[in-house]
Amino acid sequence: MTSADLLLRRARLVRDGSPAEPVDVLITDGTISAIHPAGTTSGADEVVDLDGRYVMNGLWDHHVHFQQWALSRQHLDLSGTTSAREVADRVRERLATNPPPAGVALLGYGFRDGLWPDQPLKSMLDEVSGDVPVALASGDLHCGWLNSAALRKLGAADRPSGVVRETEFAPVMGLMQSSAPAEGLVKEAARTAATRGIVGVVELENARNPAVWKSRYDEGVAYFRVECCVYPENLDWAISQGLRTGDVVPGTGGLVTMGPLKVLTDGSLNTRTAYCHDPYPGVDKDAHGLLVVPPEVLVPLMQKALDHGISSAIHAIGDHANGLVLDAFEKVGCGGTIEHAQLISPADFPRFRELGVAASVQPVHALDDRDVADRHWAGRTERAFAFGGLLAAGADLRLGSDAPVAPLDPWLSIAAAVHRSDDGRAPWHPEQEIPITAALDASTHGGRTPTAGAPADLVVLDTDPTLATPTDLRAFQVHATLLAGRWTWQAIA
Repeated sequence: MTSADLLLRRARLVRDGSPAEPVDVLITDGTISAIHPAGTTSGADEVVDLDGRYVMNGLWDHHVHFQQWALSRQHLDLSGTTSAREVADRVRERLATNPPPAGVALLGYGFRDGLWPDQPLKSMLDEVSGDVPVALASGDLHCGWLNSAALRKLGAADRPSGVVRETEFAPVMGLMQSSAPAEGLVKEAARTAATRGIVGVVELENARNPAVWKSRYDEGVAYFRVECCVYPENLDWAISQGLRTGDVVPGTGGLVTMGPLKVLTDGSLNTRTAYCHDPYPGVDKDAHGLLVVPPEVLVPLMQKALDHGISSAIHAIGDHANGLVLDAFEKVGCGGTIEHAQLISPADFPRFRELGVAASVQPVHALDDRDVADRHWAGRTERAFAFGGLLAAGADLRLGSDAPVAPLDPWLSIAAAVHRSDDGRAPWHPEQEIPITAALDASTHGGRTPTAGAPADLVVLDTDPTLATPTDLRAFQVHATLLAGRWTWQAIA
């Protein structure tokens, strides 16, 4: 028998909740070379006795904005605020206790104004901030609230509310991402991801991500695999580099690959810009939301990407937007993913399977937005965040976080998918819950159970997650994480 690099002795593979007999897992050159009954193998350079612990394929987050996630953890935290006045009070307190250096903007992140009793006004921020620029990003990253100084700093048109949405919000994101050195924060965030069992992410940051992640790999950020998207403004660059979906970026040890073209076709629920068949109550302008990229623009973009071997990942949240994007996939004749797929028309559920379009969904959003959906999508919420309906229709489900919109922690996504509550209330539309085994499969590449010949991207767990309660899942303990047979994190024994 050929000597293995690593032998995981007495491991139990995560299957379907049935008792698992211990096995030995042999790993050679980063690949699972064999799985045998426990105690029947030897001859490895390193032997680790797992003493009956559980092993499954490592976890993927299929929708991440990684630099935004890393940076957001240093911004003023506005999550949980319930009014514009409360946000202004937090800004006042931060400026009094920990102001930014002269000439630097105070940045905040995480407000959700969909249920606020008052309206954000530029004057509310001006009265607590003076000449200090203040730029606040919403939790869904689709709108910002700025004071007069920040509007001037960005060269944005003045407005009484200080609120900018969708494409007008892009300069705010640019300000946030250029506000501080990111790489140390990125490396620390990557280490943290490994502690949660993550072995891969789909990077949906708006940047030349293959080049960005090659630089990060060179700097030692090699804790997981990265599939890198590009947005339309960088599509020609990717084509000029000869990058095709699935191609390994040279010099990254196979860890960084080219991913899809990412296009945002509509907005979000909380900002009331998701493009819907029905109007939002109480909204006069753009009452049905915003169609940012219409079909006559989207279809040629997707066709151009396909002609150069690049798949498509299309953002669609409202039911009208989802229907139009499915039409675009059908017209182009390719598969890909719809990112979010939050509100689906009844006739569109089977089209995901029929067209080979995966539903890349973020279950924590269902919990964060349940009250906003009940108000703004009243009468339609039985088909909102409809993970059960998509699964029953045969759709390929892929779970993610949309970090920083939700924490980069796959266990939170898994728990939200199998139990649609995290605050003591009854589950919201429990008919849309999915089985734990389906949630685990949707959080990996290739399903939860390791097999010989697959990459040794594994997570070691003290207990069987298929038997865990929803409460336990949200704080599930990871014992160790392996990437291509290399330990990226191990708990202290």
